[in-house]
Amino acid sequence: MKQDYTSVENIYIVCGKTDMRKGMDGLATLIQDSFELDPYSDSIFLFAGRSKDRYKCLYFDGDGFAMLYKRLDSGKLQWPRNEREVRNLSQQELRWLLEGLSIQQPKAIRSSPKGIF
Repeated sequence: MKQDYTSVENIYIVCGKTDMRKGMDGLATLIQDSFELDPYSDSIFLFAGRSKDRYKCLYFDGDGFAMLYKRLDSGKLQWPRNEREVRNLSQQELRWLLEGLSIQQPKAIRSSPKGIF
């Protein structure tokens, strides 16, 4: 099952550590109860445990939940530590995160608003 998730409306990262023993129902309940977000929306939800060398991704594709669980062979993710926070990521920030970089790249060139000439 290979799907293109680049057109997903929202990408949420659950900061801090999550109990990685939770399955689909436990993670969906966490999204709904603790963060007051809709797990059935067109959104990807990302979770990491204490070791930051593995993560889970939860997505509702219209007829059921799909969960991706990945363990890195080497390296760790630069997962934000702020407990009890959910952040909305851009596609670029997601790429940085999954490449082992911080989602905050201070030297990155940001897109600018349209100017008036």
